[in-house]
Amino acid sequence: MSEQKIGTYSFVAEPFHVDFTGRLTLGVLGNHLLNCAGFHASERGFGMASVNEENYTWVLSRLAIEMEEMPRQYESFSIDTWVEDVYRLFTNRNYAIRNKDGRPIGYARSVWAMISMQTRKPIDLLSVNGGSIREFICDAPCPIDTPSRIKVTAENEVASLRAKYSDIDVNGHVNSIRYIEHILDLFPLELYREKRVHRFEMAYVAESYYDDLLSFYVDRERESDIYEAAIRKNGGETVCRAKIIFDNNQIHL
Repeated sequence: MSEQKIGTYSFVAEPFHVDFTGRLTLGVLGNHLLNCAGFHASERGFGMASVNEENYTWVLSRLAIEMEEMPRQYESFSIDTWVEDVYRLFTNRNYAIRNKDGRPIGYARSVWAMISMQTRKPIDLLSVNGGSIREFICDAPCPIDTPSRIKVTAENEVASLRAKYSDIDVNGHVNSIRYIEHILDLFPLELYREKRVHRFEMAYVAESYYDDLLSFYVDRERESDIYEAAIRKNGGETVCRAKIIFDNNQIHL
């Protein structure tokens, strides 16, 4: 029965999906995770196409990815995804990332809400199709911490950019994964030669749009390998917050 509740999807680390180390980038992995969520939901009757007919849409609220290693160029890998819990205003979705041999090399946790496309207000998930999404709750293990509370106190802007064509998705706002990629670009290449991203957390707070001015702020926890970042738009409202934990790269080379 659990197998019917878990969706498994196969991928290959294409050359244009890896960085200078020859390993899959976190941004591409994030895109794959979101695609898997869409595939899994659509196959079970609560995907975007279905909920859009009711003028509803899914929005990503939180994402935490924790990897022990990344697939190398041309390596095959797979992603399992399942619904962990469903509450009135949000649902938890988990993931397991497996190498070509089926061994877990990482996990991810996400929190999703459903909103009205007209009012942008949350929808009661338990009222949608009689709460049928609860039929797919699965207790498969996901042995990583849930997303933590991220607080960024930095006041000095470290970078800024205008949201451009390649940032904007089909919904007309900056794509969720583009924020991750922009935040990772804040760190120098030399850091990525010595370290790798072990865990990345994202908390999405507000939407931003084409030509918005995005400003970036970064805190570092006491000379550690833990950083917290925030993106604010047009000099004011916080759009998202992130927590990045680096680890020694050499362990997994």
